[in-house]
Amino acid sequence: SLGFWIAAVAGSALVVGFAVWQGGGALHAADLALFGAVVAAAIGYAEGGRLSQTMGGQQVISWALVLSMPILLPVVVWLGWSYGLDASPKAWMAFGYVSLFSMFIGFFFWYKGLALGGIARVGQVQLLQPFLTLLGAAVLLGEALEPRTVVFALAVIAVVALGRRMTIKQ
Repeated sequence: SLGFWIAAVAGSALVVGFAVWQGGGALHAADLALFGAVVAAAIGYAEGGRLSQTMGGQQVISWALVLSMPILLPVVVWLGWSYGLDASPKAWMAFGYVSLFSMFIGFFFWYKGLALGGIARVGQVQLLQPFLTLLGAAVLLGEALEPRTVVFALAVIAVVALGRRMTIKQ
């Protein structure tokens, strides 16, 4: 419905506005790369959610990794050759944990959620991710949580909640 899409755009605008404000009020070259990554991730999530309705989340993420390997493997080899792969065993274990559990197995459940709840509706939860990350940094690392962060987070929560109440025509 129109109301859902207005809420979705408003939530996205709030997140972008927050990011610009946190970045000193201006866009930087890295912001364009980040925007490109967001667009690519959105396409990947939408297609992955659609495919998981018939294939299942495990197959979707596994095939995505297999199909991306010819592109990623040469880049990884080149970067490893150019910059080296020297890290502590603890860092490699953390990398392995994040890769296996947070990314690979986490996508099983993410794609299942997209398939069950609807791609557009469940995808709105992603708008909360920057704020949950900042909350985690405050709780776990003692980072300062500024009042404007809380205000933006509450506004995004309100918009996402409003959007979830709207009907979606499929």
